[in-house]
Amino acid sequence: MPADITIHLIEAGGRRHTLQAATGRTLMQAAVDAGIDGVAADCGGSLVCATCHVIVDEAWRGRFPAPSGDERAMLEMTATPAEPGSRLSCQLTLDAALDGLEVRLPATQY
Repeated sequence: MPADITIHLIEAGGRRHTLQAATGRTLMQAAVDAGIDGVAADCGGSLVCATCHVIVDEAWRGRFPAPSGDERAMLEMTATPAEPGSRLSCQLTLDAALDGLEVRLPATQY
């Protein structure tokens, strides 16, 4: 049975959202389920848009696999310019080692 972990999403203006998310789900799914407006997820996680862009805190970046070529290509199309740590949250699967994960949300997804 999936365990719950705590994740922190920080809006561009500084507002912090702390939520519980099941392991095995993507960060995008957890954010959408929690009603986080800063993650639009227009394509539902099929890697054909960039509206689930997040910036992973430096301390957590090495805990994820490197982005695929398709993800890197989509990151070139984000509304807010990509920066170190930019990822598509639909490509980030949550596991127990990510308990306490912090990510920033870009100023806009459009």
